[in-house]
Amino acid sequence: MSSTTGPGHRAWHTMTAEAVLTELRSTLRGLSSHEAARRLHEYGPNELQSAHRVSPWPVLLGQFKNVLILILLAATALSAALGHVVESVAITIIVLFAVLLGFVQEYRAEKALEALRRMAAPVAHVLRDGREVRVPARDLVPGDVVVLRIGDRVPADLRLLEAANLQVDEAPLTGESVPVAKSPAPLADADVPLGDRANMAYAGTTVTFGRGRGVVVATGMATEFGKIARMLETVQAGRTPLQENLDRVGHTLARAAFVVVALVVALGLLRGQPLLQMFVFGIALAVAVVPEALPAVVTISLAIGVQRMVRRNALVRRLPAVETLGSVSVICSDKTGTLTKNEMTVRKVYVADELWEVSGEGYEPSGQFFLDGRPAQPSEALRLLLRAASLASDAEVTATDGRWTVQGDPTEAALVVAAAKAGLDKRELEASFPRVHEVPFTSERKRMTTLHRSPEGLVAYSKGAPEVLVDSCRAVLTAQGVVPLDPQRRHHILQVARSFAEDALRVLAVAWKPGADVQTLESDMVLLGVVGMMDAPRPEAKAAVRVCQEAGVKVVMITGDHPLTAQVIGRELGILKGGRLITGTELDRVSDDQLAHQVEDLDIYARVSPAHKLRVVTALQQRGHVVAMTGDGVNDAPALKKADIGVAMGITGTEVSKEAADMVLLDDNFASIVAAVEEGRGIFSNIKKYLMYLLSSNVGEILLMAAAGLWGLPLPLTAVQILYVNLATDGLPALALSVDPPEPDLMRRPPRNPRASIFTPPVVALILVGGVWSALVNLTVFSWALSSGRSLSEAMTMTFVSLVLIQFFKAYNFRSDRHSVLQRPFANRWLNLAVLWEVALLAAIVYVPVFQKPFGTFPLTTEDWQIVLLAAFTVVPVLEAAKWVLRRTRLAGTPSW
Repeated sequence: MSSTTGPGHRAWHTMTAEAVLTELRSTLRGLSSHEAARRLHEYGPNELQSAHRVSPWPVLLGQFKNVLILILLAATALSAALGHVVESVAITIIVLFAVLLGFVQEYRAEKALEALRRMAAPVAHVLRDGREVRVPARDLVPGDVVVLRIGDRVPADLRLLEAANLQVDEAPLTGESVPVAKSPAPLADADVPLGDRANMAYAGTTVTFGRGRGVVVATGMATEFGKIARMLETVQAGRTPLQENLDRVGHTLARAAFVVVALVVALGLLRGQPLLQMFVFGIALAVAVVPEALPAVVTISLAIGVQRMVRRNALVRRLPAVETLGSVSVICSDKTGTLTKNEMTVRKVYVADELWEVSGEGYEPSGQFFLDGRPAQPSEALRLLLRAASLASDAEVTATDGRWTVQGDPTEAALVVAAAKAGLDKRELEASFPRVHEVPFTSERKRMTTLHRSPEGLVAYSKGAPEVLVDSCRAVLTAQGVVPLDPQRRHHILQVARSFAEDALRVLAVAWKPGADVQTLESDMVLLGVVGMMDAPRPEAKAAVRVCQEAGVKVVMITGDHPLTAQVIGRELGILKGGRLITGTELDRVSDDQLAHQVEDLDIYARVSPAHKLRVVTALQQRGHVVAMTGDGVNDAPALKKADIGVAMGITGTEVSKEAADMVLLDDNFASIVAAVEEGRGIFSNIKKYLMYLLSSNVGEILLMAAAGLWGLPLPLTAVQILYVNLATDGLPALALSVDPPEPDLMRRPPRNPRASIFTPPVVALILVGGVWSALVNLTVFSWALSSGRSLSEAMTMTFVSLVLIQFFKAYNFRSDRHSVLQRPFANRWLNLAVLWEVALLAAIVYVPVFQKPFGTFPLTTEDWQIVLLAAFTVVPVLEAAKWVLRRTRLAGTPSW
């Protein structure tokens, strides 16, 4: 991409907004889609040149960083020079196959991570063809008109066209610790520093307050931010705790393996074996049994697992989070849009002493108004309330391909739609009553107020929580007109709001103030009435909550909504069971120590602000819980970072919350969190299966070679055979275990202790039982074959075949560390196909003449096959018996088992 992704350097801050638009050949309606596509081709994508790209060559060359492989190839070349050509070629081919397998696995994982980086990239709200749409930030071009709202990360360098109380945090660019107020007015000084350019918003900075619009003047490397820093939105692929753990295990096993290899080589030399042959064999054995690839295998498993999570609408931004997901013991979830559908619809309106009901579903502006159960035309009081509610909202509802969609807050969208049902179109209202000032909604204020110009002068409209709005009103609209808001009427209004909430309706009060001004627009207002709207629970959320409870995961609802509404929804979903509800006001009166003591009994937090979330997370963590916390706003970022798993909303979440989160829900659905927990458990379980299988195989191979040497027997396997066993074991069967279907009771087990090693006593016991029995069986087969008069070549072939088959039987056994393999023996179709393929290759190695010389094999008779099959199969009942003992031990409650 060109480093000058823009129409050239200009002192944009000194130009008027109209001049900037003319210079960029753009308008207030933005660019057309066709023109934007043309400019994207001309200027290139809005991204940095240093963006990560995966090249196959470094990945391929990285496979040769293993010193053992290089030594083995060198020794093989020397062996070939001395006349052992056939064996040397066979070893070389097997090693190259192993290198190719590692390359394919790692390259696939890198491509998966690159795909995640693209998916985690930020989006921008931009005007195209006169309509606001969401596009990837990389698709922005000079001339695009971008819409900015609180929480947005500025996607490119912008010259502001509009700014309503707009403040931007420019700390990443200028180091300014305080958000900077913005204004679209041109500046006189062309040399004014970046931090003083009030009419510019720069890429990489964050909107902390207000809203605005700006035209893109620079993208990619031409932005100010692009000149000094990389974009922050990346998938972090750091080393996970499991990888660190496996590094230590791998090094320990490697040291033990080298001791055994040295012992085997020394015993071979003492028996008169050729030095070069023993050297090649020793290196081959070391390559086969040293688990150099363990951490890489974990990375691959995690990355592929993350791709599976994406298909279930959960985008994990940091690989270590996958491990943590399996340990989650508490999910703190927002209610609106996560546990519920986030499709608000106005159901009831109380205005001028009349209770109106409204029909219709979702965001389609069609429906009727009912008074006393009969259809009726909206009264003037109702129209005034709906006009006030619509004008005090930023949301827009548009039809796309016959489907109504929302830009903005769903609650505001419900008010806009209700007004449209009364014949009050929002665009026409805004044209008749243009907005001149606003005080935006925040979680702390719980209200929003706008100031408009009308034929009668300035008028203020406000909407918010009833208890907040009622306190700022001096009068109320009744059937008799505007009257003072005395304590009796105040009590009555709040009682109506409470009755709405008891019906699981979300309640907002609406007020207005004719003759308002900027200084006093929120005082002495006239209360118009209250609106009740429904956001129904998601059908799938109830089932997901039940799954969590069966899995030992507690679900906690955290909402800014009314306590009674939260209580109704909580009971319907099954969250409120025996616990209790606490409000933000009550939470403020509780100390941190008291909260930590009570937190186990709290199921719902209502009317809370984002600041409370941080306290809840901390209290739960103090009690030893692993916490997943959802959030979507700027102020949620501290709680998301503090939580063990921060979960941001992909649709409604701000870019700041997504950056702070470990996981992004692509559909904002609570069921997707539960699906991610299930996938996290499944991924960790499959890694454990892979490790048990791989390490048990390595232990069996090491013990077989060591025991044969100590017993005074010849080497039971050639270098080529031991390398092939390693390739067959580490290859397709092992990969098949990494995609094993989840066990039926996976979500009926308690969460995994994150501080516990993956190598629990049962796992270690099964690894040792499988490895020791494998060594014992194969040594017995080898000794019996030699003592029964069979040739050394035939005895080695029987041992080779027996070892390969016993690994395959163990692959099926290790599909679970607790359940019998006989319950669902062939549920993993990939494992079935892998074993069938490997058995076919094994038969070819034994019987096809061209393979017999390099592999040192001998055609086996029917009797030989019966013996090796029976010997190999014995590992199944042995491991089944070990699992039975472990199950009995678990039932007995033995600690750490």
